[in-house]
Amino acid sequence: MPLAATSIKIRLLSFLSALPIRFPWLVLLLFTLLSVGSVIYTREHLGINTNTSDLLSQDLPFIKIRAQLDKAFPQDASAIIVVVESPTPEQTSEAARFIEAHLQAQKSLFDSAYIPVDNAFFRQQGFLYLSLDELETLSDKMVDAQPFIGYLSAHYHFAGLMDIIDLALQGQEQDLAMPQEPLLNAIDQSMLAVKAGQTHYLSWQQLLTEKSFGDDQTRRLVITRVHLDFKQLMPASKPMQYLRELADSMAEQFPGVSLSFTGEVALEHEEVETVNKDMIISSIVSLFLVCSALWIGLRSLRLLLVTVIALIVGLMLTAGFAALSVGHLNLISVAFAVLYIGLGVDFATHLCLRYQEYRQQSLSTEQAILSSMKTVGRSLFLCALTTAIGFFAFIPTDFKGVSELGIISGGGIFIGLLVSLSLLPALLKLLPIKPLPANGKTLLPLWVYLFPFRHAKGILIAAVLLALLAGAELTQLSFDSNPINIRDPNTQSVIAFKKLLRSQTDSPFATSALTDSLAHANELATRFAKLPSVYETITLSSLVPEQQEEKLEIIDNLNLIMPVQLNRFTEKPEKSDLRAALLKLQGTLQKAIEQPVQSVDITVLQKLYQDVGAFLLYADAQHNSADIYARLEDSVLRLLPHTMLMLRDGLSATEFGIDDLPQEVKSQWVSADGVYRVLVLPKQDLNNPEYLKQFVKDILDTYPKSFGLPIGDVTSGQAIVDAFIEAFSGALVMIVLLLLVVTRCLKTTVLVVTPLLLAALLTGACNVLLHNPFNFANIIVLPLLLGMGVDSGIHIVHRLRHQEIQNQLLQTSAARGVFYSALTTLCSFSSLAFNTHAGTASMGLLLAIGISLMIVCSMLVLPAMATKIGYK
Repeated sequence: MPLAATSIKIRLLSFLSALPIRFPWLVLLLFTLLSVGSVIYTREHLGINTNTSDLLSQDLPFIKIRAQLDKAFPQDASAIIVVVESPTPEQTSEAARFIEAHLQAQKSLFDSAYIPVDNAFFRQQGFLYLSLDELETLSDKMVDAQPFIGYLSAHYHFAGLMDIIDLALQGQEQDLAMPQEPLLNAIDQSMLAVKAGQTHYLSWQQLLTEKSFGDDQTRRLVITRVHLDFKQLMPASKPMQYLRELADSMAEQFPGVSLSFTGEVALEHEEVETVNKDMIISSIVSLFLVCSALWIGLRSLRLLLVTVIALIVGLMLTAGFAALSVGHLNLISVAFAVLYIGLGVDFATHLCLRYQEYRQQSLSTEQAILSSMKTVGRSLFLCALTTAIGFFAFIPTDFKGVSELGIISGGGIFIGLLVSLSLLPALLKLLPIKPLPANGKTLLPLWVYLFPFRHAKGILIAAVLLALLAGAELTQLSFDSNPINIRDPNTQSVIAFKKLLRSQTDSPFATSALTDSLAHANELATRFAKLPSVYETITLSSLVPEQQEEKLEIIDNLNLIMPVQLNRFTEKPEKSDLRAALLKLQGTLQKAIEQPVQSVDITVLQKLYQDVGAFLLYADAQHNSADIYARLEDSVLRLLPHTMLMLRDGLSATEFGIDDLPQEVKSQWVSADGVYRVLVLPKQDLNNPEYLKQFVKDILDTYPKSFGLPIGDVTSGQAIVDAFIEAFSGALVMIVLLLLVVTRCLKTTVLVVTPLLLAALLTGACNVLLHNPFNFANIIVLPLLLGMGVDSGIHIVHRLRHQEIQNQLLQTSAARGVFYSALTTLCSFSSLAFNTHAGTASMGLLLAIGISLMIVCSMLVLPAMATKIGYK
């Protein structure tokens, strides 16, 4: 009975194998219809989900906390950080408010926009947030500047400013206690800038208070929540386009102000832009290199043509399978096409090379096709099974992005096998080749082919030593969980993000802890503040300043002595004769130089005197001299109103408590349903991965119910590493068991798996030596290397079992198939190593290393092992 069953099975397989040869046109028509139908179905049903938050299982603890944070404080979810910078606080503030107003008006693109530290409430109560010492220092400076401000309010024009400087230099304005040198130097810089044709504005805020009312405000952040369309490859394309156009349009209105866009959304948008741009070039180069490699290996245009046709058909059918089984592509599963090309071409390559070998042995076309399918088909099926296991092992992991890739690519492997065993034979029948003459010549010297058999012992000793060294080196293997490091370092979003990471007040790597009471929030803030990695903690209570009575007393005193004419600065300056004012100043400077003023360094007076004279000569020589003088007036006085009105608003501060905070401020710290936030700012520069890991560890050890970008990056990185370790080890175990069951031979299994493990060890060690750690991008290379390594071992071992003279193994079509399959994959991916996207480049480098080592281990170590153990 077993013999009868086996006979029936053999006859059935022979019948099925012969169908493509007997009915080639029917098979071609069938696959044409399937391909067209697959393309139509794919176009209508395969979407794109570029939401990175969906790449991991939504059941992971930190993903759940992130969802709670986004629900409680939606204004910070899906946000772009607009970084506004300029040389002066006034320009920065004005530009930030301009941007905020425009973004709030674009309801179709932006849900919200706000400046965390600037609104009507903070402008009124800003002085109360200074420490008592800072406020007293500011008060002293304002008292010193009071006569100056009072005179300017009464004589609000350029000549008035020059008059008060004249009076001070002549000693007639005894009450002008404010330092004169900074003012004289600032005016001098304005004249030099105008003369040089540069845009420059005098910062009165920095001039009067030195520290800009308590802190450096030359950088402001505008946080805007954008509408994202995840059905598009770039969900934020419309908001980002608007922001870039806004930056261009405001360049003339706010000269000297620079805008940059960063945050999770902007980073992901520019990452896709970079990858798309690089992929166009890489794809062209890769296609050329793959076709060249196939041409070198097959040496037949017809075989090259049928291989490419089979590859394209398989790719179309796999896309249809993706639409049917998953329904969408994510940022990782979109790589299924690249993986299919790398692995799917192997089936066609081995079959075509075996067919070509039989044709050289004078077999007819049909006999050569049937014999090829009979001898290679079993190993191809086993290769497909083992490779698919490698992909399917990722399905149950928490890394949903790779789980979906496993479904699509695992199914694609069987589609590729089906195409290679049905469509490809039909195409070979329709496009038969003339056999190349067997001239007995080899591409390489004979000793190269015999090397692994003649020096088996030395090769195995070297392999063991390398394995031991690689194992020791692997202790330094790391996973870079910071996605910033895999992006193009030259993009605007990455530059801005890394710059903000160096800030202790504006770091985008701040984290938030959530709790249900303000008391608990304050308690957590106290605990977080004691951590060595924490710079500052902020809660709703932090927005109520301490010592308000003492501070208001200082502010009330300032209100008594400050001029009531501050409102005068809401109007434009009066017209005055700038040339006459400068001539008068020049004369006063000359007298002051002859009779030095004790309060001003004589070198300052001399330089200003020379520069005033040079400016007058320059302006008078120009045909548009009136415009030159107007530019000087604008440079000196343009920002004065901003500072004076800011001072006016600050002097209107009143005592307040938590209940008095406006809703727009409260909403950033307590949600509508009573969830309180504790914001924790890092002390160290989290560009350093060790500082990043320590900060995340400190936060989570203190209070696990916390989330922020650093926590998301580190914990998702750990989840991904765990998923790959689980899947890779599980796949390896299943592949070993499958090989044992199918081959029923321990020697065969060891021969297939050992070179693969050695190649994996050496690849990891090379990664350490080349400082190319695993990351979110290059880790998907592992299933490809696992699949290729197993396939190569299976083909080599299968040929060894059927090779009469074993030391001729490397001259067979199986060895050439392994080499050229690996070569096509290497050509396909090697160009990625030169991409500007760091993650893609690291992927290309890892593939180049892994594939090269896999070829060496399969064609050098494996034959040496077979020789030493006497495998037949």
